[in-house]
Amino acid sequence: MNKTKLLGMVVSCRMKKTIIVQVNSQVKHAKYGKRVIRKKRYAVHDAEQKASLGDMIWIVPSRPISKTKRWIYDSSANSSKSSR
Repeated sequence: MNKTKLLGMVVSCRMKKTIIVQVNSQVKHAKYGKRVIRKKRYAVHDAEQKASLGDMIWIVPSRPISKTKRWIYDSSANSSKSSR
């Protein structure tokens, strides 16, 4: 099974054990060829509540945890370790 890892920024950490991560990707416009930034937000399970607002983190897919959560916090891309 292919384990896709995505790198994104934490944009919300107000819920218990759940964070919202925004993942940016660049795609080429079909007609004009200009690079366009696509943004997607994922609800991520963070059981230990390690991530804080503004952190760059890695997320991996998992089985469905709730209606919207299908991703799990994997590790931090930042060197600093801080809590909420």
